[in-house]
This record gives sequence, structure tokens and C-alpha cells, in this order.
Amino acid sequence: MKKIKVTAVFDIGKTNKKFFLFDSKYQEVHKEFTQFTEIEDEDGYPTENLPALQQWIRRVLDRILSDKAYDVKAINFSAYGASFVHVDKNGNVLGHLYNYLKPMPAALIEEFDDTYENVPVDTASPKVGLLNSGMQLYWIKKTKPELFKQIKYSLHFPQYVSYLVTGIPFCEYTSLGSHTALWDYEKNDYHSWVYQEKINELFPPIVATQTSVNLNYNGKKIKIGVGIHDSSAALLPYLFSERKPFLLLSTGTWSISLNPFNDEKLTEDSISNNCLNYMQIDGRRVRATTYFLGNEYTLQVKKLSKHYGKEHGCHKEVKFNKNLYLQLVKNPSLHFRFEGINVAREQPQENNLNPFKTFEEAYHQLMIELIELQIASIKLAIGNTSIKRIYIDGGFTDNDIFVKLIGHHFENYSVRTTASPLGSALGAAMVISKKELNKKFLKKNYQMKKLSPISFV
Repeated sequence: MKKIKVTAVFDIGKTNKKFFLFDSKYQEVHKEFTQFTEIEDEDGYPTENLPALQQWIRRVLDRILSDKAYDVKAINFSAYGASFVHVDKNGNVLGHLYNYLKPMPAALIEEFDDTYENVPVDTASPKVGLLNSGMQLYWIKKTKPELFKQIKYSLHFPQYVSYLVTGIPFCEYTSLGSHTALWDYEKNDYHSWVYQEKINELFPPIVATQTSVNLNYNGKKIKIGVGIHDSSAALLPYLFSERKPFLLLSTGTWSISLNPFNDEKLTEDSISNNCLNYMQIDGRRVRATTYFLGNEYTLQVKKLSKHYGKEHGCHKEVKFNKNLYLQLVKNPSLHFRFEGINVAREQPQENNLNPFKTFEEAYHQLMIELIELQIASIKLAIGNTSIKRIYIDGGFTDNDIFVKLIGHHFENYSVRTTASPLGSALGAAMVISKKELNKKFLKKNYQMKKLSPISFV
């Protein structure tokens, strides 16, 4: 039997760790996934189980490279950002991959702000504590000086996963430029605070995301990529196959609006509204807005289910009800107090569900209030660009109310939902290949559905 030539990709999310094989036409020919129970760092905060991840990657690689059905030509890695793995001079992990949700001491944030000015604007990074991964290094230097002294390299997580296989340390653009507070977009260099704190000395050379190394792995010569930030990877299939400007709305726990056609410098006002820059594989800006949509949605749906005595998951059966929507928007009002989203408007003191007799009514009202914030987020990402296409991918493409209302509010745009569960992994496979995509790739592989404006006649 002739072996299938494939590209292997490890796609490392916070919850699911996935492994894919793609053939020469970027069709999935194999997939598997696993999950690991988080461990605790030295402060007792939950964090990534790196030892389990290391063992899994090596085990999967050894197995797939000895599989007689596949001829692995290349390997690449996609992983979540805002995370560092620190290694000593012998390549051993120091400390932990510290969770970006871990609270940063307020006094330390104040100290940094008093010492360094204009960092959010210069680095296009809203102030979000350890979610600005550069702040993790500042925190380690100030609170764990002995650990800091032992660090040879601090590797962005996607590059660490590559380093596991190659033993060669790299830094690359998509990880470096994603709300890290490290990169000065105007100077096209590390920010001055990074040099003043000598944190730049912990970073290996910066290379283009397309960079790969030829490695002899267990007797087989393979091209191995340097890794890519997952959100940037998910954008690539669209960038490589779409000729006209577009915005990608990637939905899930985080809803991220990505506009690779807007290189305007961000202002303090836009940054305060969760506008930031990601970076393309060639170092160019991607204007983006983030919105903790899925997290807030999950919190609120649980409350609704409990209030109305419904089984968990019943919300998945609720379809858009036009008459109910018109009734609710006739007299606009706010009924939900959001817990995980910072909103500029005044919020109710607590959820007020008294006006809603049924779960369906309250659920529609929740979606109306969430989508109002989503619309503002999308418009901020679009900015002054002439974009007329919006693609929606991720978990909320299955939410009938969400997609219909987005289509309605952007009726002057061509809005399409896409089924792209391979997004990040597929982008990671594409970035180390020189194979061009034809313009029909998205339509053929992403099961696109065009959304029509709602008729209220």
C-alpha cells in the first residue's frame, strides 16, 4: 500500500489537545485529541500540565512516524497565546507555564504604570494583567528573582511546543505581537521598557512564521515549523484564499473580530474599548477587538436554566422567534448584569427576569443584550476600512439567534457562517507549505452559508 504524504499538526488549546494529519490538498485524514487535568503552580493556582503534554506529543509522534499508512513530510504547531515556558541553559523547564488568568498583584501593576508610560498605546495591548504575557516576565523578575536569574530562554507557548521536538529556540511574529505589551508597533522593535528591564535578553532570534528547519527525527528527514499563535493561524485559510477585504469573527469562549486590512494606529480610546493588534505572519498589523462572549453566555445561561427549572442544554433548541424579538426591541431596556465583561454603560444591580414569563423570552433578551455589545466590537474592528464581507466561525455559528441577528444588523454586508473546526490546525499546516489555494477553497471546505437580512414584513 502506498503511503499518504501528510503534514502533521499539534493544535494545543487550553482544554483540548488535538493532533491532525492533512494530505497535500489540506484534507483531514486523521484526527485525535486528549485532555489533561490541570496541575497547580507553586502558589496553588491552576495551570497547564506540561509534563503530561510533553509525554503525549512524543508518544503521538513516535507512533505516527512508524505508521505504515502515512509519510510525514512536515510538522507544525498551533497553540494558545499569552503564555510563556521558561527553560534553563540545559533546556529544562523552570517554574510553570503560568496561567494568564492568574491575578497580578495590584501594587506591581501600579509600579509598572508609574515607571513606564504609554505602553498600552505603543504596544497596542489593553491592560489585562498577566494576559499581557510580557507582564508575566516583569512579575517573575520582581517576585521570583531567583527563578528569573536561571532563565536562559522564555519561549512563547507555540514556540516551546516546537522546541520540544527540534531543541532549537525561536521567537516569531504572531506570538510576539498578540497583546503581549512587548512589541512597539511604531518602532517595529521591542518596547523600550523591555530593554530597560533586560527582558529582551531572554528571547531567542525573531524569525518569520513560515520558517522551518529540516530535522532528522528517529532516522527520518522532516520539515518542522516554529509554531504559530492559534488565533493568527485561524485567519490564514481566509487570507490565503480570499482576494477581497474581509473581517473574521471568531467565536467561542472569546469572540475575536480580526481585521487584517486595517493598519491604523490604535488610540487610548480604542484600547480602552478592548481594541488591540494581533500580528500577521509577516509582521503586519491585524486590528482586532476581543469580547468575552462565550464565557458570559455560559454564566448567564446557567442562571436562566436554574431560574426557569430547565435542564442544562435546553438553550440549544431555542430558535429565533421574529415576533418575540420585535416585542422585546419595541421598548429597549437592560435586564442582565454581566459578570465577566467590562461594559461602559450602566448595568442593573442584578438580573431582572420578572418581565419574562418563559425561558425562551428571557433567552432572547439575553441574546439581544449580548449581541448589542458584539455589534459595537465588530464596528470598532472594521474602523475606517471599506470591508463589505464578514465571516463568522466557531461555536456561535450553531446559535440561530446569534447568526440571524448579526446578519440583520450588518444587512449591507455579505455575511457568511463557516464550518471550520480545523481553523487553527489548518492554518498551521498551510504556513509551512508553499502551495497556493484557489479562490474556491473556502466555499468547498468551509461549508459557507450566506445570511440574509430578516424580513419583518
